[in-house]
Amino acid sequence: MYQEEGDIVGGGPGAGTGTVAGTAATAPGLEHLLVSLQLTDSAFPSGFYTLSHSLEGFAHAKAVDSGALPQLLESLLLHGVGPADATALALAHRACRAGDPEAVVAVDAHLFATKLGREMRQAATRTGRQLLDLASEVFDRPEIADYFARVVRREAPGTQAVAAGVIYAATGVPVRQAVASDLFAFCASFAGAALRLRLTDHRKAQTLLHGAAPVIEAAVEAALRRELPDVGATVFASDIMSGRHERAEARLFAS
Repeated sequence: MYQEEGDIVGGGPGAGTGTVAGTAATAPGLEHLLVSLQLTDSAFPSGFYTLSHSLEGFAHAKAVDSGALPQLLESLLLHGVGPADATALALAHRACRAGDPEAVVAVDAHLFATKLGREMRQAATRTGRQLLDLASEVFDRPEIADYFARVVRREAPGTQAVAAGVIYAATGVPVRQAVASDLFAFCASFAGAALRLRLTDHRKAQTLLHGAAPVIEAAVEAALRRELPDVGATVFASDIMSGRHERAEARLFAS
């Protein structure tokens, strides 16, 4: 009979300890993976998956097609969300782990200031606030509740990336895994938007996500090396498309 590692068969030494908890003890750190999976799941109602990350603006302008999606996603990762949100997430994570909420606020304010368009600022703070609100209940960590209270009191903008950094830090998720998880969530959201905009199909969307893996790795490593003055995006075409999108008569997405 097939035997999983940690299973107890019969009454040998250790019989009676072959429980699910006993098996889980052989996989240290799995709880951190599960937190990451929960936070990046589209079923987690933070509103992150209502965003197209400027893709709808590109689609309205007929400036992107299915063949250009990988290049656009790569550009957004390496020159947009990577230097901005992913870097801010890493810095907020470290500050939270160090017990320095004022440093977290400084990162939050800096990231908010780098978002040039009203639509992008509103999307970041709306999803960030919702993320903190829900996570403070789900994970019941004082650091999350305390930072959410600061956002409610308008002492911090509460951008999504910084909110995620606080939550990942408070739940013990390592910073590299936290940044990678959030960047993958960005890619999944981008691919989902491409599906709804009929720029791709379900099979090609999965190929798009898989192809983004090495770009995500590069973006993670770069984000972990940056400091606060480095936070900021340089994808000006995305800013332009976002500005056009917020004035569009019909929109599927909030950004």
